[in-house]
Amino acid sequence: MLELLGEIMRSPIFPEAEVELERKLTLQGIKSQKEQPFNVAFNQLRQQMYPQHPYGVSVLGTETSVASLSREDLQHYHQTYFRPDNLVISLSGRITQEQGIDLISSIFGDWQNPQQPCPTSSLISPTANPSQREIIQDTQQSIVMLGYLGTKVSSPDYAVLKLISTYLGNGLSSRLFVELREKRGLAYDVSAFFPTRLDTAPFITYMGTAPTNTQIAIEGLSTEVERLTQINLTEEELQGAKNKLLGQYALGKQTNGEIAQTYGWYETLGLGVDFDRDFQAAIPPITSEQINEVANRYLSKPYISLVKPEG
Repeated sequence: MLELLGEIMRSPIFPEAEVELERKLTLQGIKSQKEQPFNVAFNQLRQQMYPQHPYGVSVLGTETSVASLSREDLQHYHQTYFRPDNLVISLSGRITQEQGIDLISSIFGDWQNPQQPCPTSSLISPTANPSQREIIQDTQQSIVMLGYLGTKVSSPDYAVLKLISTYLGNGLSSRLFVELREKRGLAYDVSAFFPTRLDTAPFITYMGTAPTNTQIAIEGLSTEVERLTQINLTEEELQGAKNKLLGQYALGKQTNGEIAQTYGWYETLGLGVDFDRDFQAAIPPITSEQINEVANRYLSKPYISLVKPEG
């Protein structure tokens, strides 16, 4: 596998027929996203929150950008960025460090860096400017999505926001599920998530609901988030969220592939593999007072993205 990867990394082949096939598949993926209300709402929200930032664009690109890509564009990109000084290789399994180094050296050891330095770019971190937008679509339900500008993975507040997202929207025992679906019957689907990002990540809550409940859903999601800025969690609530977060984090590293992906991701972000240990160690000491402080710092005025039927 590594031998094949080495060949692809150093001397890729971009046959015109394969480029055209990938273009068609990508355009189909973009079209499919536009037919899914959740993805439509999420793309709209990202554009609201990150108007001049890469996080505001789908990884699939746009129909215009994909249609204009050529074989030469792919070759140029590969020659520019696929290079030894811009590469992270993550191995996990029944292999020693020495064996791993020998294996990688035998395959990549003669790969030389280009003479020109690897291009770098500086990002302008987004600033909060909350707005509300909606898209009318032929759908049987409304998607209500609230977004807040969170923080970077390197921030001390990152672990706290991860814990808050777990408490609010992770699983059948989460606050949003219990309060808005079980007790009030508002939601077909309800959750929250806060991704790991090098730059300012979005903190998002969302709900799928009946069109007649759109405004009630906005109020319900807003109220549950605002609640954390005003009250402290009980010790039982706090410990339950911690157990769930750490338990699911551990379940995400059950296979060698998952472990390699996790460590490689942290290394790519510049955090190093020790972040795996540091993140887990940061969760138990978090207090209810910290959750209240962080919620007040980040979760005040949301961006709102709606996708709903006409009428």
